[in-house]
Amino acid sequence: MTEELKLLIQQKNYQEAAASVKKPEEAASVLSEMAEEDVIPFCRELESDFLAEVLVLLDTPLQEKILSGLHDDELEEVMEDVSVDDTVDIIEEMPEEVARRIAEEEEILALLEERKFSVLKPLLSSMNEIDLAEIFDSVKEEDLPVLFRILPKDLAAEMFVEIDRDTQEKLLKKLTDKEIKEVMDELFLDDTVDLVEEMPANVVKRLLAQSDSETRAYINDLLKYPKDSAGSIMTIEFVRFLPNMTVEEAFSRIRAQAIDKETIYTCYVTNEKSELIGLVTAKDLMLADPKALISDIMEDNVIYAETLDDKEEVARKISDYGFLAIPIVDRERRLVGIVTVDDAMDVLEEENTEDVERMAGIVPDNKPYLKTSVFSIWKNRAPWLLILLISATFTGLILNKFEQMLSTVLIACVPMLMDTGGNSGSQASVTVIRSLALGDLTTKDTGKVLWKEFRVSILLAFTLAVACFAKLQLIDRLLFHFDYTLVVSAVVSLALFCTVILAKLVGCLLPLGVKKVGLDPAAVASPFITTIVDAVSLIIFCGLSIAILG
Repeated sequence: MTEELKLLIQQKNYQEAAASVKKPEEAASVLSEMAEEDVIPFCRELESDFLAEVLVLLDTPLQEKILSGLHDDELEEVMEDVSVDDTVDIIEEMPEEVARRIAEEEEILALLEERKFSVLKPLLSSMNEIDLAEIFDSVKEEDLPVLFRILPKDLAAEMFVEIDRDTQEKLLKKLTDKEIKEVMDELFLDDTVDLVEEMPANVVKRLLAQSDSETRAYINDLLKYPKDSAGSIMTIEFVRFLPNMTVEEAFSRIRAQAIDKETIYTCYVTNEKSELIGLVTAKDLMLADPKALISDIMEDNVIYAETLDDKEEVARKISDYGFLAIPIVDRERRLVGIVTVDDAMDVLEEENTEDVERMAGIVPDNKPYLKTSVFSIWKNRAPWLLILLISATFTGLILNKFEQMLSTVLIACVPMLMDTGGNSGSQASVTVIRSLALGDLTTKDTGKVLWKEFRVSILLAFTLAVACFAKLQLIDRLLFHFDYTLVVSAVVSLALFCTVILAKLVGCLLPLGVKKVGLDPAAVASPFITTIVDAVSLIIFCGLSIAILG
């Protein structure tokens, strides 16, 4: 280290000191001679790609000091420029807490490939199950059981729920019966039911064989509920109190049962007939006198759902009220299960994805895009495209009928009219479908929606008609010398005005009408609206053109 550089560092002028170092080898030498308190401030003034080159040249203690001292965002930028092989070498020498900060999926897969299990085991054991699931989904099939067996049993079970269905099936086929039983014992019952529903028959047979008779009975009961019902996603693993119990007795029950329950924050109170009569939260219990009765502190105005209620409506209720769980009762109001917020989020994600796919004319598919075969994608998309192809022939027939009566300049306006009409209808339909999905609208609001969209459509139609008239006169006529007279431009603008109004009304009414007859509004949204608007807009345009222009 030069005297000038030493002086800069003594003066805490790290920016100039870092700027004066030009080569990674020189920077590594400077860092090795530097006082401990100067290392991190100096490193922060180096460019991240330059520091990455320096890092691999340092000894292990200095590497550890830098990796521990940098903030997460700083560390991420530096490690992006360090190769996977170099990162793996660094990880092998680092303590667990430092290794965890720099180990990404690529490094973990490399460690697995090199069979460095002594490094992998503590690293994986400290990871979150969600992060582990992402790694498992990228592991080669033959390595799945190897990686699974490294994990602690409880973490392995939690991770198993989060991996996708294909990976679950591959893993189950390679696990022993004993290992499957260990997984089944750790799973919550609703997760077990989901697993049984998704797996092929041969795998289900193995799963049920490793379950006790009581669990099998519960699984069979839950499988009897309709697929879209609250009963199909509920769990029976919750804490139940009697009203005459004391707070002290309630805590004893929680301590005894908590390990097997999905949630213990909200506990439910039932009478001797298992009828739901109240609830208490963990906060209520902690603030109450240990000798107080549950009946004295419970909330008796309980919001609940029934087993046959639509699961999306139940999920919306959880979202609207901000619940962590909602009790599920049968027709006699006997408490039979609960739906938790994590299951509600899964339902909403699934339903929203289906709505988006249907609005785009795609048959919903639960598989991730990259894991869906080309044939499956073709099968999901082709039926809708064929239906729309047939429906679009009406547009062609209308155009063929009137084509001889229209001039070339009028024919040139047809794409603009059809596109604007389709876009206008789609805007209205998407707004209405979203409001229906969120529960902001019902079919009883049809009149209000129609009146609002009519007023909106007048404003939009006028705006677009004026813009269209100006475009035809100023751009098409003056700039490109098309034969758009004032009368022709007025006819096109009038047709556009009528088309936008009609499109808005069709766009808002069609989803409401479909909802009224019990179908999914998203399934008939944009594609059908566009087809209808295209056909009617052509009739309006051709009719006005022939009537006015002759």
